[in-house]
Amino acid sequence: MATSTEMLSVRAAELYYEENKTQDEIGSLLGLTRWKVGRLLSQARELGIVRIEIVHPSARKLSLERELRERFSLADAVVVPSPSDGSSLADRVAEAAAHYLHALRPVPRTLGVSWGRTVDAVAERLPQGWARGVDVVQINGGVSLNRRAGNAASTAVAIARSGGGQATLLPSPAILEHRKTRLAIEADRTVAGVLERAAGASAYLYSAGVADASSVLVDSGYLSLDDIAQLVARGAVGDVVGRYIDADGNIVDNELDERTVGVSLEQLRAAAVAIAVIAGEPKHAIARAVVSSSLCSVFITDEATARAVLDSSDSGTTIQERS
Repeated sequence: MATSTEMLSVRAAELYYEENKTQDEIGSLLGLTRWKVGRLLSQARELGIVRIEIVHPSARKLSLERELRERFSLADAVVVPSPSDGSSLADRVAEAAAHYLHALRPVPRTLGVSWGRTVDAVAERLPQGWARGVDVVQINGGVSLNRRAGNAASTAVAIARSGGGQATLLPSPAILEHRKTRLAIEADRTVAGVLERAAGASAYLYSAGVADASSVLVDSGYLSLDDIAQLVARGAVGDVVGRYIDADGNIVDNELDERTVGVSLEQLRAAAVAIAVIAGEPKHAIARAVVSSSLCSVFITDEATARAVLDSSDSGTTIQERS
């Protein structure tokens, strides 16, 4: 049974929230002081008699960003509300990433970038002069193995040109046929210099791929559909800079990983600024893996993906500490 104080709280809340009475007016009606009315309204919120919800999309976005930062120890998070104007979700997230990079302080002297559709979309949206003298280095191999022109080099060059700097390209395929070939290529003075520069980058910008036929690694001729099926059977949820991981952020195929050219997952985890741009329902699983295993310090995504990542954390996904 409700107490007399609770009933007063209910009545005060009705007058205040439904009838738009001031606290002074409520006090006069109920024979209470303004201070007592204020206490009754506070009690109504504490007891759940009144629930206040901010429904503006920006408020939902800020709440999700704060929860992502706190839950996963991120330096920052950017959540793009689901578009209501018919625009592409991927385009909206890429634009948000471009804005973030433009505003990033301190400006990275060397920016390490991966390649693929998402990073290419970010590059297209960076304004001319977004920075001055930012040098860009390619952090994983991207020389196409088929006749389709790869965008790895063009992405890095575009970001460097708009940022007033130079691009350093990694002249190697992403995945080689043999481990000894990878070791030989990495021993080359030119390639070794690029990898050393990539390892020392001030910040990283990358996305993640899904483990299915839409992967750019399939499209570029590195992997077949059978290869992808075998990786999925081993637990792969997608790739980060060409390295296939499971839901906990672990490499699923060590032999394949030893044939992959580029920065390691450990280098991404140790980076002060590692910006992951991941969006869309097909990428929910890889987004969860990236964020929960500390592969990024900054996460830029859409509202639905942010909720999927947070929901997976609620159900017990392991969170690794960032270095």
